[in-house]
Amino acid sequence: MSQIHWYPGHMKKAQINIEEKLKIVDLVIELLDARIPISSRNPTLFKLSQNKNRLVVLTKNDLADPKVTQKWIEHFKQCGFAAIFADLNKEKDVKNIIKCAEDLAKDKNDKYVAKGMKPQPIRAMIIGIPNVGKSTLINKIAKRNAASVENKPGHTKAQQWIKVSDKFQLLDTPGVLPSNYEDKQVAINLALVGSINEEILPLDELANYAFNYLKESYKDNLLKRFSYLDLSQSNELAFENIANKRGYFAKGGLDIYKSHKVFLNELKNGILGQISFETI
Repeated sequence: MSQIHWYPGHMKKAQINIEEKLKIVDLVIELLDARIPISSRNPTLFKLSQNKNRLVVLTKNDLADPKVTQKWIEHFKQCGFAAIFADLNKEKDVKNIIKCAEDLAKDKNDKYVAKGMKPQPIRAMIIGIPNVGKSTLINKIAKRNAASVENKPGHTKAQQWIKVSDKFQLLDTPGVLPSNYEDKQVAINLALVGSINEEILPLDELANYAFNYLKESYKDNLLKRFSYLDLSQSNELAFENIANKRGYFAKGGLDIYKSHKVFLNELKNGILGQISFETI
């Protein structure tokens, strides 16, 4: 497969704006999908913000394999980053993000106080690729619908400052993907978790890759959901059996396309259990 291109026009403009705003922020909160921490990092944004204090937050940990997530947390800490995982639907996890961010930016206000000056609000920028939970986090922290949320990639188009308190301000930014993916595996991983539209890859190829991955690494998850399958048989026959069992029919026979589509949706939404697609 040639390089995967996924770069709507608004993303280039957003990247330029992020680079400009980085000059006035104290802290970068980088959201990564816990299921694919490396594939969900934009290397360009990482490079642009590498001189800032950074809090790495592995989101959607409720969908990821907890043992694998813990190993990733240890890995990022060994790399010198503050790192935590979070289920953004849990208030205690959101509060923990705020506390960790305030702790990281504490040095700035300590310097102001030491000079007899009034502490200034901490300015934090949230960065990440589409669909990792940036707007959800903004809403939870601000405790109001300060940033709109929609579960599809590329929804947030503009930057906006959110005043959380007199001590804390957040800059929400649109999700920005690299202009292309030379590594096909990265594109596959992003499609599996919904950060790029799965339609840019052949659906049957994506479904077969995911099915093979589960057979190898999460066999029990697969059999719990599809107990009637014989995993020694071909993937083609497996998807035919799923279509037949669930009544997916199209003109002329079984609707294998729907089998592929529903399987991938169930995988993405956690119906097949807590699964990580990248391991250390």
